[in-house]
Amino acid sequence: MEKDMRGEIDTNRYAGRYVLVCLSLVWAVVGPAPWPDAPARASTPAQIYAAAAPAVVLVVASSGSDVMSGTGSIIDPTGLVLTNSHVIFDKDAKAPYRSMWVFLRPDRVTGNEKTDLALRLQATLVAHDPELDLALLKVTGLSKALPVLPMGDPATIAIGSRVLAIGHPEQGGLWSLTTGVISAEWENFTQVPGKHVFQTETGLNRGNSGGPLIDENGQQIGVNTSMARKAKDGLAITSISFAVKSSVAKEWLAKQGVQVAYAKSFPPAGQGKDSVAPQVGGTVPPTDSGPRQALPSAKPQPAKVLENQPEAKPETGPGLPPVRPFSLDRLMRGLAQVSEDLESQMEQMQEEIRKRR
Repeated sequence: MEKDMRGEIDTNRYAGRYVLVCLSLVWAVVGPAPWPDAPARASTPAQIYAAAAPAVVLVVASSGSDVMSGTGSIIDPTGLVLTNSHVIFDKDAKAPYRSMWVFLRPDRVTGNEKTDLALRLQATLVAHDPELDLALLKVTGLSKALPVLPMGDPATIAIGSRVLAIGHPEQGGLWSLTTGVISAEWENFTQVPGKHVFQTETGLNRGNSGGPLIDENGQQIGVNTSMARKAKDGLAITSISFAVKSSVAKEWLAKQGVQVAYAKSFPPAGQGKDSVAPQVGGTVPPTDSGPRQALPSAKPQPAKVLENQPEAKPETGPGLPPVRPFSLDRLMRGLAQVSEDLESQMEQMQEEIRKRR
């Protein structure tokens, strides 16, 4: 009987070795298993960056010697920029900064501030919400249409979905790229009703505020807003950052009389003939020759969709709120000295940016 057991053990050993050899041959021929649930049409970070970066801007706001900088994304070719409220709001003065500028990305970012920050445009504040930490700016003095970053539906994003961020982190390069995954979801974040956020491990720092969190389709699914870096007892916290979901931004924009439609998510390969990858340069083809945007007017009225997204269709919006908390015109009328000393302020801002890098 002992002999029979030994024979059975030897047989099992030979069988096990045979299976291992077969598996080794399969591994050598087929290769390792792919990342689970990776979208068949997912673009590489380099492709997404090439498509999205031209629609990401540097936002600089100032009141005298006080300067704040952050990131924003262009949501309409006529110059509407989405960013954070805390980027444009002077918490000491308890009012928006008096002057705001938007810097467009050059064809190539080299680290030379003279060329990287050459495309400067003045901006005005349309609306902002400190609780949701969202703000809408309007760029002035445009000579041509701007590239646009499509807005994606956050409902298509799951825990573990791969995402990336583009922004201007403190002590980092302008238009820097960082990558990561979605770690968690929060509803009514920091007890603010309707402030739903993604938690992500994507590297965010001061200067990334207001910038886009982008999915593998090259669509903005969040607005980067905050990060956790230190516990109450002083212990360092890493890889905990937050982005306001694009659904929250979409709803808030509608309340300002400006609607943006979700872009079409790209299906897996072989499903749908008209599905295309994000275009290099960040531009999105219009769906028709009709009006491309609807700006707020003096009276509440239904808004038109910003047709900056593939397959965007008009929706009926709730119209404008009757009163805004801040009027940029009212603020600027008493601040004519700001424009008189514009060049001096720009030197101060560039010096501040140099210190933060």
